[in-house]
Amino acid sequence: MCSVRLIALDLDDTLLRTDLTISYRTRKAVKRCIAAGIAVVLASGRTYSAMRRYVKMLSLHKNNSYLICGNGSIIQEAATGNIVYHVTLPPKAALAAFDLADAEGFAVQIYEDEVVYVSRENEFAAYEKKLTGMHQAIPDNFREMISGGCHKLVIPGDPMLLKQLETILLNFIGDALTIFTSKPYYLEILPPAADKGSALSKIAEMSGIEQCEVMALGDSMNDEAMIRWAGCGVAMRNGDERIKKIADIVTDKSNDEDGAARIIEQYALPAAALHHRRSM
Repeated sequence: MCSVRLIALDLDDTLLRTDLTISYRTRKAVKRCIAAGIAVVLASGRTYSAMRRYVKMLSLHKNNSYLICGNGSIIQEAATGNIVYHVTLPPKAALAAFDLADAEGFAVQIYEDEVVYVSRENEFAAYEKKLTGMHQAIPDNFREMISGGCHKLVIPGDPMLLKQLETILLNFIGDALTIFTSKPYYLEILPPAADKGSALSKIAEMSGIEQCEVMALGDSMNDEAMIRWAGCGVAMRNGDERIKKIADIVTDKSNDEDGAARIIEQYALPAAALHHRRSM
């Protein structure tokens, strides 16, 4: 593997502990990466506003860092929130996905700025607010919002029922959209060819960094593309078994046990130090 020059970090269940905090050890490891010249990218399904506190916590706003938001549908500057790349759902396919989900009795959500727009009240609303801190609203015409353009749809629900809905969506419109589960109770629908891996490749290209110099850490199916694309893909011990099977490395500790920090300390920082000594 090449020396690591860029690290992409998923947030929930990877960088963040269960209580949604970042441990001192992990914060220190990330800041040591930045000091060593390693670019750090946060990659999440969240919006910029829901990631901002972690940007400041890790001092990413002081560097030329990027954020992968909306699971790869948006790339933004960490310091300013300026959008450098984005792609929206094709309206016809998005409306078809909504109609199918709605007919099956599921709520559908759209994320815009600091608001989560929901098609109907649902039992997952309170958890979503705790997770992101975003306010929720029910618009008068949800279908009109979709047809006006959006970056992704999220369908919350019982994991077993969502699996059935995912099968229906894949069979009917799977070729026109990117469909996957981020958490077991969240089914996400993105534009075609939009994912964390595609966004990460764009950031690497913009930064002049080779694919083999990229490390990506994640735990769930929304991390699959970036773990496959990165020169070194890392799955968390607490991650989805499907992700562990495709990763180059699986951490021996979970997100609550500084698993991400241990990988950074073991693989990224020593390589950066060796590269620095050789370049002197």
